Amino acid sequence: MYKWVSFRLAFAVLLISLTAIAQERGVVKPQLLLSEIVQGMPKSERQEVRVLTASFQPGDKTMFHTHRFPVTVYVLEGAFTLEMEGRDPLTVKAGQARVMPPHVKMTGYNRTSTEPLRLVIFSVSDPDTPFLDPIH
Repeated sequence: MYKWVSFRLAFAVLLISLTAIAQERGVVKPQLLLSEIVQGMPKSERQEVRVLTASFQPGDKTMFHTHRFPVTVYVLEGAFTLEMEGRDPLTVKAGQARVMPPHVKMTGYNRTSTEPLRLVIFSVSDPDTPFLDPIH
């Protein structure tokens, strides 16, 4: 019980502080890019957070694969075409993000013939879980 009271008090102080700081001139306020409720997150006591980058040349693609936990992709440059089994292909453009659900067969492409593609990939998983599982 005491932990929850302490946590709530600390959280309230943090919110008040952030509100005051956000009103200061020259202080950067983060902008929400993506908010999505997901299923399939790890439930163990410890999780591993991974941040990866990927660079695609024109025409490059990922292998056909699945993920065991949700994976978020943020496109830095170019356009990422994502094909997930049972869904229409979608294109995620520079400055956009997309959550890829777990246990769905998928592949991603740089469909252009001239432009490079650069991604940042975020995932949270049980420790030592493979990032992806290839589908043969």
